[in-house]
Amino acid sequence: MGRIVRVGVIGCGEIAQVSHIPTFNFLSDYFQVAYLCDISTKALEHCRRKVAGPPPNVTKSAEELCSSPDVDAVLVCNVSVYHTEHALLALKNDKHVLVEKPLTSSYKDIESLKAAEKESKGRLMVGYMRRYAPGFLDAIAEIGGISQILYARVRDIIGPNAAFVAQSGTFPKKFDDYSLEDSQALAEKDRAAADEALTAFGVPTNDETRRMLMVLGGLGTHDLSAMREAIGMPQSVKTAVLKLPIWTATFDYGSFPVVYESGINQIPIFDAHIEIYGQDKIVRIDYDTPYVKGLPTTMTVRERTTGPRGEGCYQERHVRTTYEDSYTVEFREWYEIIMNHKEPKTTIEDARQDVDLMRMLMSAAF
Repeated sequence: MGRIVRVGVIGCGEIAQVSHIPTFNFLSDYFQVAYLCDISTKALEHCRRKVAGPPPNVTKSAEELCSSPDVDAVLVCNVSVYHTEHALLALKNDKHVLVEKPLTSSYKDIESLKAAEKESKGRLMVGYMRRYAPGFLDAIAEIGGISQILYARVRDIIGPNAAFVAQSGTFPKKFDDYSLEDSQALAEKDRAAADEALTAFGVPTNDETRRMLMVLGGLGTHDLSAMREAIGMPQSVKTAVLKLPIWTATFDYGSFPVVYESGINQIPIFDAHIEIYGQDKIVRIDYDTPYVKGLPTTMTVRERTTGPRGEGCYQERHVRTTYEDSYTVEFREWYEIIMNHKEPKTTIEDARQDVDLMRMLMSAAF
């Protein structure tokens, strides 16, 4: 492998157009997009023109991309129900693979991926980009200084993605040049995967539970994964009202509660944060939309401290380590994993805990 990693991208939809391909282009000293895969010919043509450097090969076959000697590593960012299938293809061809979240909602998939990774020369990393943001890492260090957590809030109530994408300056396009058979196959696979997961959770299978599982896997895993790294796994779910468009739950951590609120409305703001309360310190992490580059993740620390004359006083610090976006930091970390055999922190086993949380939430609500 040369100094520049040749990447195959499976999925040429919105996230690839808005974030992934532009980020690879900016990181041209690290990556070159060498192959694109999608079921849409028009999407392939559109994204091929967006790639900087030599035009990539294009294909509708994920197997062709994963087996190509022109590909060193694979990014799987297509419809989530195909994430496991295509990650398995990449691992079986000894490719390093970055899989956009959610990795899966199935324990069966987790075991299949672990077995494939064990036999592969490649490693799998899950794309929880919020957990690579410097502001998040700063907050983890501050939280470690809280002697006793009293309470935490995890919130992600945002406006429609279209509002942010329209202001991203990337001008993505949607295409519909795929067959009715492809659409039917996707719908059937989606339903079967949801029903398999829900049955394993002991939850009824119906349209409501399938929709909630989908949003917990999509929007929900951003927050649940970051919550896990910040304060660990909860002991149980005390209450869960999983209703669209906004849902809420209360986690029991034994010595403190955590309130989780998430959903989507039509107000174009991005209210995504984690706030941890201690006796003398409150640490808050604020995320902005990842669809607009250069919007930082910030940390705010509010604390009781000692003033210059020894008196108690209040101090508030707003910390912005960098304007570098989470995807850029995440991809640079992936480069280190590929080139220097660094162990990813967002592993298959780590993603299993999100499946645990989905099970806990769905069981409590339904």
